[in-house]
Amino acid sequence: MNILIVDDNARIRQAIRSLLQNHLPDATTIVECSNGPDAISLCRENLPDWILMDISMEPMNGFVTSHNISKYHPGARIVFVTQYDEPAYRQEAKNCGGCAYVLKENLLDIPGLIRNIL
Repeated sequence: MNILIVDDNARIRQAIRSLLQNHLPDATTIVECSNGPDAISLCRENLPDWILMDISMEPMNGFVTSHNISKYHPGARIVFVTQYDEPAYRQEAKNCGGCAYVLKENLLDIPGLIRNIL
């Protein structure tokens, strides 16, 4: 299982990486980056099975990034990991190909969510 973590906050990326390493031993490759353009590039190189995507990033937000990734890698499972608990954001996440939506206050839910969707 290959996973890409996309978040502009290094501490959040590290927290997610640690959770995955401790609770998902099948996560063979975990790659991370801090912005949308790098995420698109890494997706083309690695074709991750899972993408854990922040929403609020510069210069390209997670919605635009996910929309671009979904065009050429429609099999990727995109999980939005965000602090925004807004119905409009949840709907936009679905519109961009997201399969799940996790609030950052609930990071501990991510490994179980991935196991349940497998």
